[in-house]
Amino acid sequence: METKHTHNQSIANFAAIKTAIANNEAALLKELLANQAIPELEKSYLIDLAGFSNDPAILKIIKDIPVEK
Repeated sequence: METKHTHNQSIANFAAIKTAIANNEAALLKELLANQAIPELEKSYLIDLAGFSNDPAILKIIKDIPVEK
């Protein structure tokens, strides 16, 4: 079971990931996603969001994220 602290931390991290994508900050995005797997739905959303940035490096970083099993 996820604690409230862990849940809030993951929400903050997801918000930071979305901001990094919107600001085309590839280095920060890599740092935020280091050694993480994410749910399929979140990955799909991030891919859609990255499509607006028009930055192939950002899109590649997101497509390379492993999906949680």
